Order: sequence, then C-alpha cells, then structure tokens
Amino acid sequence: MVQQAKRLAKLALSPVLMLLGLFSSGAWAAEGAPQRWQVNITPGVTEVGAKIYDVHMFVFWICVVIGVVVFGIMFYSVFAYRKSRHSEPATFHENTKLEIAWTVVPFILLIIMAVPATKTLIDIYNTDDADLDILVTGYQWKWKYEYINPDGDNVSFFSNLLTDKAEIGNSADKGSNYLIEVDEPLVIPVDKKVRFLVTANDVLHAWWVPALAVKRDAIPGFINEAWTKATETGVYRGQCAELCGRDHGFMPIVVNVVEDSDYQEWMDGKQAEAAELKELMSKEFNMDELVARGKEVYNRACVACHGANGEGGVGAAIAGSPIATGPVKDHIDVLVNGVPGSAMQAFGGQLNEVDLAAVITYQRNAFGNNMGDMLQPIDIYNFKKGQ
Repeated sequence: MVQQAKRLAKLALSPVLMLLGLFSSGAWAAEGAPQRWQVNITPGVTEVGAKIYDVHMFVFWICVVIGVVVFGIMFYSVFAYRKSRHSEPATFHENTKLEIAWTVVPFILLIIMAVPATKTLIDIYNTDDADLDILVTGYQWKWKYEYINPDGDNVSFFSNLLTDKAEIGNSADKGSNYLIEVDEPLVIPVDKKVRFLVTANDVLHAWWVPALAVKRDAIPGFINEAWTKATETGVYRGQCAELCGRDHGFMPIVVNVVEDSDYQEWMDGKQAEAAELKELMSKEFNMDELVARGKEVYNRACVACHGANGEGGVGAAIAGSPIATGPVKDHIDVLVNGVPGSAMQAFGGQLNEVDLAAVITYQRNAFGNNMGDMLQPIDIYNFKKGQ
C-alpha cells in the first residue's frame, strides 16, 4: 500500500516536476549530463552543445509567447463575445490587414529562428581540421574504437558492458552506473577537435553521448561523420540510440575526457600493448598458458550465451558439442566467421589471434570435452589467410 501511494504521488506531481525541469534546467547544466527527472536538453561540455541549447531555448520562448498571445486572444474572444452578451454574431468575412499580418508575422518569425538554427547546423556538420580521428563501429552488442594514426600503427579495442550479470538478473543490488559502465572506455583529450567516423558491422546502431553533443546513426556499409571538442575533463556516458536487437540496452558508451598529457600516457600504454601482442603472435604457448588465457576470454566473450559450465542457453552447449569435439578447422571457422542466421557472431574481427587460439583450446579441453587439442596463434593466422 505504501509503495502504491508513492507511485500515485509521483504521478500526481509529475506535471509540476516537468514544469520545474523546464525552468530550472540551468542548475543541471553545470553537471554536463542529463539528470533524473530532467525534461530539458543539456548544454553539455562543448561549444556546439551550448549553441544547440541556446537555439533550443530561443525557439522555446518564441513558442511560449506565440502560445500566450494566441490562447489569450482565443479565451478573450470566448469570454467577451459569448452569446449572453452578443446574441447577433458579426457577419464580416475578409480583412485585408489581418490577412497580411498573419502571413507576414509568421514569415518574419521563421526567418528569426532559421538564421541561428542554420548557423548552428553548419557548425554541427563541419568536421574539418580535426586533431584526432576515431573510427566507431557498432556490433551486436558492443562498440569497437579504432584510433587512426597516419604516422604509425592504429590502436583499436572493443568496449563491452561491465555491469555484473547478477545485477541484470536482480540477484544483486544495482550499482550507481547500472548498464552504463564498460570495461574499456573511449579516451580523448580535452580542448581537441575529435572527428568520429561512425559505422556498423551488422545492423543499425546509433552512437549517442548527450554531454558531447554527438548522435550519429551507425549503418553497415556507410560512414557517417560527427565531431566533438570537450571543454571540460570528466567521464561522460551515453548509449546506443537505435533499436538494434535483443540486447540493445546492453551496449553503453563511456568517454573519458582527460588532459593532453594523460591522453598521451594512455596512448603510449595502448601502443605498448599492441607491440606486446605482436610479440605474442610469434610465441608458442603451452597447454596451461592457453587454457588459462582461454578461460578469461570465454568468461568475457562467451559465457553470456554458452553458460558458465558450457551448458548452453541463448547459444548452443559447448559441453559435448559436435563443434568442440569435431574437426579443429570447423571449430576455428565457427569462431572466426560466425554462423549466419543465428546468434553466433563472427569473432574474427573482435578477438586477436592469440585470444582465438586460447579460447578454442579451452573449449576443446574444458567441460568434459578433453580433446587434447592445442592451437597456436599462427594456426588462426594461417586459417584467416587461407580463406
């Protein structure tokens, strides 16, 4: 009864809270991100975001004035010329001055609104002279980021939902960043123009971070451009804004805006990881090393569909499956290329050769399969090359 009363109270107060949201949006603006019960947009932490907000409020107040004038005239007419006071209605039809007024005034108002809106729209689509280019690719259901470096090797990684499965299944308390936390956030420098090249690998997605004033559709086979230039450091969160499938709500976006020195330090670390991976490609692993690494990869990328014990679920069971106990080449093919028409994704572009070799080795030797097979990164490389 108490919970029901609270819900009814919220419903009763919601119109009041919405009005308060419209007139107190400036208090939320300082935080740079949408807040609970906020009904207005946020200026965010970019200059173009502030321009969008200013245009939005400018047009909003024009609409408020028009509404007051129109409804004021209407209510006055209903009151002043009601039947009890004027039983004989007026018989006039055309009024040239009135016709001219209600044609010219809206035209002028549209011009007044169109000029700042057009200037802002031009700024939104001006992606020239970027300091940094990042390719953003949507997958079901994660994001891939690739830093395009014209002077050296590109740095790329996947960003996956970090929220614990127990929270999603309501068997544990939900954290403050429920469904909006990731294992690998995007990192960009403050006060630098960053151009995003947005596309998708499978279905339609949309990359949306309100505080950075960026929202672009991710379409397979197309590259859409967007840009941002954050003026404040911080952590800014967003989500996929296109209904992209069963786990649409499980592919959040987290962007860390940091000082330039911190960004360079982070980039140096990522490039060192890439160099280390190249070294691992030429290394020959033993069974224990492959199984240990494969288990980590399985728990990160496979457990949601195939189960913690290989029992299956959304995906087929790994324990005793004809793939995990059949020819090694078929097993590699399924992981690298996926299974068309099923939930099994192609992991050839999502996992590197070391992780693919490790997770296949793990699957073929865990869950009672005990095949004794052991793959090396070069085996995966040769398979991809031979396709």
